Amino acid sequence: MEWQIKENKLYRRYNFKNYSEALSFVIKVSKLAEKINHHPDISFGWGYVELYLYSHDKKTITDRDHMLKDQISEL
Repeated sequence: MEWQIKENKLYRRYNFKNYSEALSFVIKVSKLAEKINHHPDISFGWGYVELYLYSHDKKTITDRDHMLKDQISEL
């Protein structure tokens, strides 16, 4: 599944072999987010990570969301 708009936010689900791989991906995403000080909503569990990108202060999807999306997609 590629990125899509869900609930007026950029959304993507990633699937992994197990919990450890999912957690490792979350850590990589969190490091990217910290660098640009823009943090996605993340939920994860055994074998999956779900990401929502949205600029709460602007109440819409912004260039920062797209920039983070592109960086995450490169992982």
